[in-house]
Amino acid sequence: MLPSNLITIPFELENVSAQADEAELLAVLSNRIEEMLERRPDYLMSLLYRLDVLEEKIRPVMRPDAPEPAHVGLARLVLERQKQRAETKQTIKPDALEGMEGWEW
Repeated sequence: MLPSNLITIPFELENVSAQADEAELLAVLSNRIEEMLERRPDYLMSLLYRLDVLEEKIRPVMRPDAPEPAHVGLARLVLERQKQRAETKQTIKPDALEGMEGWEW
């Protein structure tokens, strides 16, 4: 299951349950992205870039002939990417850095 904070924090979503299922997250995120497309499109594109949502995937969902509205397509891409990130964090554990004694904060 996707931790909801991977969606709520970057998109500044409030009142989303930590136990929200994917359908709830998609609905809330779609609404937020629709708002951002209207009011802050540059910020939205910057956020998508920082979340590493690939431009090759963004272009098709932004086309007028896309199968669903752009805000829903973008929300699906964000959910997909954040699920990939969560899975990677669970399966890949980096080794501790050696020779870094004294650099602890």
